[in-house]
Amino acid sequence: MEKKSMKEIVIINGHPNTNSFNTALAERYKEGAEQSGSTVQQIIVADLAFDPNLQYGYNRRIELEPDLREAWKKIKAADHLVWVHPVWWGGFPAILKGFIDRLFLPGRAFRYRDDSVWWDRLLTGISARIITTIDQPAWYYRLIYGSPSVKSLKRSVLKFCGVSPVSVNYIGSIRDSNEKDRKKWLKKVYHLGVNLK
Repeated sequence: MEKKSMKEIVIINGHPNTNSFNTALAERYKEGAEQSGSTVQQIIVADLAFDPNLQYGYNRRIELEPDLREAWKKIKAADHLVWVHPVWWGGFPAILKGFIDRLFLPGRAFRYRDDSVWWDRLLTGISARIITTIDQPAWYYRLIYGSPSVKSLKRSVLKFCGVSPVSVNYIGSIRDSNEKDRKKWLKKVYHLGVNLK
């Protein structure tokens, strides 16, 4: 698939609390992207009505709830996905994991090849950015822990399905932050949106 000009942006807010700083970051990115002339839609995972449990794995398909069908339409139409989520226990919140489990399925986001270890990526032509909040310095999360949440989302989900390139921004340490820090991070995210990154 030929890469489209970056105009359709979908922001996926994976924090279960819609009053979180993650929501403020998502809103600032949206403001910046709209300032650049892009069309921006949001998927606020906490507001969706769906069962996050992939009960039967890949053995039996569960029909998608209306909110998930609408979310998938947005993702498929996007040029650029912006994932905003906190890091909890080295990963992302359970509700975001359930969202991915239910939507990024064989035949939808990727397709296994018969009698082969290889697969077809069905989300090519889409790029992404991960904006993740952490309670430690970014260098510490990368060096000591190996950035497990980023490896999971960037490599094992997005790139596996053909989304590329995928950029990452770490925001933190949130736990020790003050109002000045948060204003600085909000400004940074706003400019990422303005510059369509």
